[in-house]
Amino acid sequence: MKILKYIFLLLLLSLVALTVFVATQKGIFSVERSKVINSPKTTVYNYINDFRNYEDFESWSVADPSIKMTFPNKTAGNGASYYWTGSEGNGNAITLKTKEGESIQQKMKYDDTEADVNWTFKDTLGGKTKVTWKASGTMSFLFKVYTALNGGSDKVIGTIYEKSLANIDKNLDYETRTFAVEMNGVVKKTETPYIGQTFTSEIQKVSKNARIVIPKLIEFSKNNGLTANGKPFIIYHTYNTATGLAKISICLPTNKEIMTTSGSDISGGTLNGFEGVKTTLKGDYSHINEAITKTNNFINKEKITPDLSWSHLEILTISKLDVKSPSKLTTEVYYPIQPKVVPVAKTPVYRTDVEPTYAEPTEADPSEAPKTAPKPAPKPKPTPKPAPKTEEEQSEF
Repeated sequence: MKILKYIFLLLLLSLVALTVFVATQKGIFSVERSKVINSPKTTVYNYINDFRNYEDFESWSVADPSIKMTFPNKTAGNGASYYWTGSEGNGNAITLKTKEGESIQQKMKYDDTEADVNWTFKDTLGGKTKVTWKASGTMSFLFKVYTALNGGSDKVIGTIYEKSLANIDKNLDYETRTFAVEMNGVVKKTETPYIGQTFTSEIQKVSKNARIVIPKLIEFSKNNGLTANGKPFIIYHTYNTATGLAKISICLPTNKEIMTTSGSDISGGTLNGFEGVKTTLKGDYSHINEAITKTNNFINKEKITPDLSWSHLEILTISKLDVKSPSKLTTEVYYPIQPKVVPVAKTPVYRTDVEPTYAEPTEADPSEAPKTAPKPAPKPKPTPKPAPKTEEEQSEF
């Protein structure tokens, strides 16, 4: 019995000693890890800037099936957030400030542990990106105990960051390189009413602007009794690769055309029906240039005359608003062309208002009879049917 008392006393003293040790440790921490990611900086930035991707790369989330993440409507950019619950605790994170393609500042809370989180992105050789992930903050008592028993905060948090950065590299390596470009040929687009915003944008920021504007258009349509009649699309009025600028209209197709009040940043309009060359990009939008190049090659090869009054149209068939995986995105590209002029065959005209004349029959001279029977007069050829029109593609809006 005395042995049990001694064991109990030893355990109690050990617990007191551990408590004193933990209490005397600094409650602040600072951890930093870096890794070169085998993907372009813009792609890496957009991936990390969207909280929906965190459940796919954060190692503690991947390893713990009890963790459940909840995402509000806004998951990317300033003010984005997400929440999680799990058997070992609950937490949340919010994005405070972003610098496009350069940095992301966030605030994270995990029970009583709080941290300021900073991401930075730097271009490296070969189109790769150096990502630096840093966190500094204060630990709860329980987290101090946990880190004290497992080698310290730098080792515990640092290991999580190292594994997560490796997951980012692996995920993006697949997601950004899995794509396909399909040439669909000449099609017709039908007339489509829409609401939209028109402005000049940097070409490389069109995708980002679309993610900002489209939710506003959806909200506007709901508030004004409109029904979205298809997928969002972008009209490129101009596309200047020399300056890197494009005049665009980001649009949402609607069930009817409307007129908006003066001063509104959202206007109503109608995309006129047109004939164009269609190409489909399946995969990350960073491959849009491959789709455009393939379209231009087709136009030149088939000696098609482009319509130069505007640049082209992109339909966001499956966008970042629908899925989080870049490999599952689908963008349809349409370059307007001038329709071919089909010559109309003339129908022969036979006069019926002239009386026929007949020569008096004469007795035939047998010696002058033709050796062969005369061929009957050729029948008039039937009027040719006009060439079949290009099959009109059903409106995909």
